[in-house]
Amino acid sequence: MQIDGALVREQGVVFAVVAVKKHVVDDRAQALSTARSFAPLFSNVPIILMGQDNAGGATFFGRQDIVRFLSQISLNRLPWKRYTI
Repeated sequence: MQIDGALVREQGVVFAVVAVKKHVVDDRAQALSTARSFAPLFSNVPIILMGQDNAGGATFFGRQDIVRFLSQISLNRLPWKRYTI
């Protein structure tokens, strides 16, 4: 299985952003479970899930301070990488 993610170090905080289907982000229970499942892949740093709608608009799930930060920047700034798990 392959996922698109970014391991980010910003303002002294390390976190991971993982792209998922939007319906995962919209369902709190599924989002929590999914984020937990990715934690070992990213050395247990905070996991932020990102789902995009058909127009490319992003919705985030995770730690609120990181979500606020991500909602204010261009997603192109993130160091996206394809991971095989």
